[in-house]
Amino acid sequence: MKITVYGAEVQCASCVGAPSSTETYEWLQNALGRKYPEQSFSFEYIDFEQSEDEFAQALKDDEWFYPLVLLDGEVIDEGVVQLRKVYAAIEAKQGSVNHIE
Repeated sequence: MKITVYGAEVQCASCVGAPSSTETYEWLQNALGRKYPEQSFSFEYIDFEQSEDEFAQALKDDEWFYPLVLLDGEVIDEGVVQLRKVYAAIEAKQGSVNHIE
């Protein structure tokens, strides 16, 4: 599973007091490693201000709040990221993978 976090050096105006994008990225790496030690994750951090892909453009157009978290290319949370949403998306994905096997 691939976790992608889009963020920026400057914190979003509505996220004052929340962890920064890079702090969220590091926090997710640690939290997911503890919760799912048997699961292999790849992590990617993208500074959306330096990127031109569709998610970066959507962030620039204020369609999403950042940090924006994706699981295998699908948005699972934005802004002040909540672990329960991330866990639910991972467990749903694991369930669908296990169901196929």
